[in-house]
Amino acid sequence: MIQESIELSENEVLAPILPHGGRLVSRVLTGEARADAIGRAQDLPAISLNARAVSDVECLATGVFSPLEGFMNRADYEGVVHEMRLKSGLLWTLPITLAAPKEEAAKLKQGGEAALLGSDGDLLGLLSVEEVFPYDKRTEACLVYGTEETRHPGVQYLYQRGELLVGGSISMVRPPSLPGFEDYYCVPAETRRRFKERGWQTVVGFQTRNPIHRSHEYIQKCALELMDGLLIHPLVGRTKLDDIPSEIRLRCYRALEERYFPKERVMLSVFPGAMRYAGPREAVFHALVRKNYGCTHFIVGRDPAGVGGYYHPYAARDLFLRLSRDELDITPLFFDEAFFCRRCDGMASAKTCPHEASERVTLSGTRVRELLRNGEALPEEFTRPEVSEILAEWMQGG
Repeated sequence: MIQESIELSENEVLAPILPHGGRLVSRVLTGEARADAIGRAQDLPAISLNARAVSDVECLATGVFSPLEGFMNRADYEGVVHEMRLKSGLLWTLPITLAAPKEEAAKLKQGGEAALLGSDGDLLGLLSVEEVFPYDKRTEACLVYGTEETRHPGVQYLYQRGELLVGGSISMVRPPSLPGFEDYYCVPAETRRRFKERGWQTVVGFQTRNPIHRSHEYIQKCALELMDGLLIHPLVGRTKLDDIPSEIRLRCYRALEERYFPKERVMLSVFPGAMRYAGPREAVFHALVRKNYGCTHFIVGRDPAGVGGYYHPYAARDLFLRLSRDELDITPLFFDEAFFCRRCDGMASAKTCPHEASERVTLSGTRVRELLRNGEALPEEFTRPEVSEILAEWMQGG
């Protein structure tokens, strides 16, 4: 059977913070309900999902995107694009939508159902079709991404989508899975349970799509000094083609967790969401979904969820500060860019280091790739040798 939205009181919630909107959603079908849905799907019009849409279905069904129960209808979509609010008034910063070409959308009936097919053509779930509506891609690009340039990967993806949006609740029939990441995959209900078992009353979440360098490690440990626990939560959904593969990144995270963090105070788990590269809006979105996982605090560093030079390095901080504590209900921890200072002989930031830039070890992504391609180890001041070894092996095709 399907578990509908789970209403949680402050006494019942399995973590020290309520999910966003006060309810943890579950739209995963089991038992007879699942068998019935699979049977109905054979006679339904189908919508083929790309990798990001598959990821969204998984996140919707397992409560990651609570309180959403499906793809947004027009009122929620327009409210989020223009005001960063759902129709209910609840803070939500990114549109979660399902696009379809006109030919596919023409087969759908309002009030009917559609079969959602994964990239392999197998049934992933069902969609209860509530609304099919047009949308303005240019407006979404300008307001959500802050640019119309198609060089921006989020805008490029947006402009390639279908002409119509299909809104409605979803039900998933295929159990969530991330091949290769099974040992590190937890839905929000599970992370909340584990936090409670460990007695963590304060948990700080760290979002990343890149290998953790010494600067990341430094701010994580600074945050951990103040918290009961740290959730290292790397994104393993769809990213840009030139990003380091998620399985390589996970090996780096594991090496750091095993050798440089206290195991009883750190949890490594993967986040199945896809990357939007929406800068400040996505940084707030990442905080809200970590609240669903049970985090009470969230690390906000330099240019989170940014790409290229599209966003000011601290634009996300400005957006967080414009939001009230009540509507955000997860505490951001702000950190400036960290670096290794040769004169200080340790990690620091501009807030703590008085020395000139020439004393600071920082490497651009281009320089990192150049060193790795040449088979050279990255400086130990920049990243741990275990991480450097994993990246060099990958770059050399090992």
